[in-house]
Amino acid sequence: MSLILFSDKSDKYDSRDVERLQQDDKWVENYLLWRHDVVDDTLKMIDESFQWRKEYTVNDLTESVLPKWLFESGSLFLHGYDKEGYKLFWFRVKHHVRDPKQQLEKKKLVAFWLEHYAKRDHGKPLTVVFDMAETGISHIDLDFVRFIVSCFTDYYPNFLTKIVIFEMPWIMNAAFKIVKGWLGPDAISMLKFTNKNDVQEYISGEYLPPHMGGTDSFKYSYPPLVDDDFQTPLCENGPITSEDEHESKEEIDADTKETGELNEEQNLNHKKMNSVEQISKSEETDKTEFKPKNAKKALTTFKGPLLHISPAEELYFGSKETGEKKCLIVLTNVTKNVVAFKVRTTAPEKYRVKPSNSSCEPGTSLDIIVSLHGGFAASLQDRFLIMAAEMDQSSAAGVPELTQFWKEVPRTKVMEHRLRCHVVESSKPSSLTLKENAFNIPAKTNEDLHVQLTRLLQINKRLQEQIDRCLWFQQLSVVLSLLSVTVVAFCFYLMYTQRS
Repeated sequence: MSLILFSDKSDKYDSRDVERLQQDDKWVENYLLWRHDVVDDTLKMIDESFQWRKEYTVNDLTESVLPKWLFESGSLFLHGYDKEGYKLFWFRVKHHVRDPKQQLEKKKLVAFWLEHYAKRDHGKPLTVVFDMAETGISHIDLDFVRFIVSCFTDYYPNFLTKIVIFEMPWIMNAAFKIVKGWLGPDAISMLKFTNKNDVQEYISGEYLPPHMGGTDSFKYSYPPLVDDDFQTPLCENGPITSEDEHESKEEIDADTKETGELNEEQNLNHKKMNSVEQISKSEETDKTEFKPKNAKKALTTFKGPLLHISPAEELYFGSKETGEKKCLIVLTNVTKNVVAFKVRTTAPEKYRVKPSNSSCEPGTSLDIIVSLHGGFAASLQDRFLIMAAEMDQSSAAGVPELTQFWKEVPRTKVMEHRLRCHVVESSKPSSLTLKENAFNIPAKTNEDLHVQLTRLLQINKRLQEQIDRCLWFQQLSVVLSLLSVTVVAFCFYLMYTQRS
């Protein structure tokens, strides 16, 4: 009913938002979660956010339609991750100049960054950092701050993890008392006031600039648009051919020794190999052939225009204690031509990727092995970027052709997809691990369990309604049957009395 309600107001909303609402269950769930599953409040938020999205033309905000000086100012940008692996949205307050004439364009810049990230990383929440170092009364712009806060409280559901406020001048205490009034009880608990001594409780030093006590050498500049620092991973290898694909998967321990991984992992491998030896050779062959197929069906899949990518969002690695250091990415070419691809990572010194620069033939699937190098451990801040572009040929391309192709292909024709890293602390990590040659479903987070519980409650409510209807029909049938028997008996009685 709510979808019909929204679809009827085509002049009030952007039709693209209405269409997305009808197709994107995750988006709807985020609205429900942010409004604590209260339907009326959820519908009100959707109504207000959709009107706002149309007013600010959010779906049409691109780098080219906004003034260049907005990006050059460096007051707003995305860079780095907090300790929980959430992207950091920086507001460098000292670079913000209050000007009513420019206010609308600056607000559109905020909307641009939020929408840009929401579409790119599938709505994964952000951590907002208000860097207030070297600021004073002249930098106070409550209208702009209120807009940023409203974006998270009213327009982007379930999109905020915390607001880290760094070195707020005492003179601004009164101003932030007003800001607290704009926040709901839940959002107020997300405020974290920090200084040099405690900011690293939330953000590690590698993503903090020197003036915040960190070691991040990043300096904002434009162009190009600031993005994750993706680089070529360590020890690039050629593609896994059909002849050596089976061998490379079964002999992964040999590759591990060559790269000098820890003895701890080798001991773990030895234990696993002992358990595998208990299986007969014929059974082992069957499992080698069929387990990957079953596993691919169990994984979540990102369906892009050129490639389908499994898993869709996260690579699951084990911690140092669990020892799981390998994952698999499955690419499936859904086009009629060869698709060239490259894999990049924000931590090139940590990972080996095989193959990291190759091509995938039409209608086929290709496995990419991602392994941690040496004694490194995966981090929530690590990211992988898969770049793909369609080639004008139907057979596999060699290294020279790929090198030339990537030099010439236009940026607009390149499909990009990002994957996050997830570290599993349990002894049996929910991950795709090459050592066991099996895929498992990732462990559920509290949010996932809450969503599933909500679904179960809704299903239970529907079942209860169906049962109530069945009982009502049953009671009605009994009444009608009794009424029919009474009528028939009465008719027989009349006939009997008339004969008498």
